[in-house]
Amino acid sequence: MFKDLEKARPGTRRDLPAVLAALPWNAQGLLPAIAQQHDSGEVLMMAWMNREALEETLRTGRVCYYSRSRRSLWRKGESSGQVQRLVELRLDCDGDTLLLRVDQTGPACHTGRRSCFYNRLDGDGLEVIAAPEIDPETLYHR
Repeated sequence: MFKDLEKARPGTRRDLPAVLAALPWNAQGLLPAIAQQHDSGEVLMMAWMNREALEETLRTGRVCYYSRSRRSLWRKGESSGQVQRLVELRLDCDGDTLLLRVDQTGPACHTGRRSCFYNRLDGDGLEVIAAPEIDPETLYHR
């Protein structure tokens, strides 16, 4: 399906069941999902989605991921209150990566930082470039 879409004109559509059936889920039934703040373009985090998480996200507009460590659905903000509201969901050209354009409430990272991408790596090593906005102990009411 995705190869055919390379030459498709804007406005071309495929129905959701056909798209979901054509997605190249990995061996664990997952696809990488990148969350991006819709209005600034800031990349917030990367997580995983299975079909159930993707369908729930599309149905409810509230982002749901799949937690590999817990082996269950992870509704973003369920314990922290830092929810992601889906604005738009895109697929890359191969259909093997999801881009979720979201409206993020508060920090996206479990460390209390706005983005999970707060470590800059260069030829000299790693540098932490962002401080937490909220203490993780407060964030998760520990």
